[in-house]
Amino acid sequence: MSEQLDILIFGAHADDAEIGMGATIAKHTQRGLRVGLCELTYAEMSSNGTVETRLDEAAEAAKILGVTARTNLGLPDRGLFVTADHIERITQEIRKFRPRIVFAPYWQDRHPDHIACSTLVQEAVFNAKLRKYLPETEAVNVEQLFFYFINDVYEADVIVDVTNTYDNKMAALRAYRSQFITGTGTVATPLNQGYVERVEARDRIMGQKRQLTYAEGFVSKLPLVIEHFD
Repeated sequence: MSEQLDILIFGAHADDAEIGMGATIAKHTQRGLRVGLCELTYAEMSSNGTVETRLDEAAEAAKILGVTARTNLGLPDRGLFVTADHIERITQEIRKFRPRIVFAPYWQDRHPDHIACSTLVQEAVFNAKLRKYLPETEAVNVEQLFFYFINDVYEADVIVDVTNTYDNKMAALRAYRSQFITGTGTVATPLNQGYVERVEARDRIMGQKRQLTYAEGFVSKLPLVIEHFD
């Protein structure tokens, strides 16, 4: 029986969640919440690194961020499509961990796999609550689905002050040496040409909206519920 999670974050590849919300992850794990990461693919089509190095890097980043679980569904990199099988696999992951909150990539991004991941997770969150869908597993009603930004940034509904955990995010990103650092045998990609510095600049600008040093932004398709304004 898997340990129930408070938060489950989906990404198409290892490093997606760290780019979009690594400091938010650290902020919540440091508060004692159980946070899990699930990649849909092993990123086997990456220009740099191997499946094995990516797994090692992901494990190191997970340790830095203090996550409870990190899993991988092994779906094909650059082969993510809205199919019944892919939706079922993600739905089963949600039912296994029974999170209160799920995160997925924002539905607009330059990488097609991020867009596909977003759509697949939305479908799975909906299906997870249907009792007659995969009736051999117990239905799960996710309380809230949020979307995080990876490459492209749009207007956020919510921002999280991550000033105090931003060093954790940077350390987690540095764990992905094969992706963000040039070296012998690597080829130039958008990720190793100042990408981490641009992520940091983006998070500074996001924080500037509310006079914060760093912030990470999120989108919700549903209205957020509050008890009162104060």
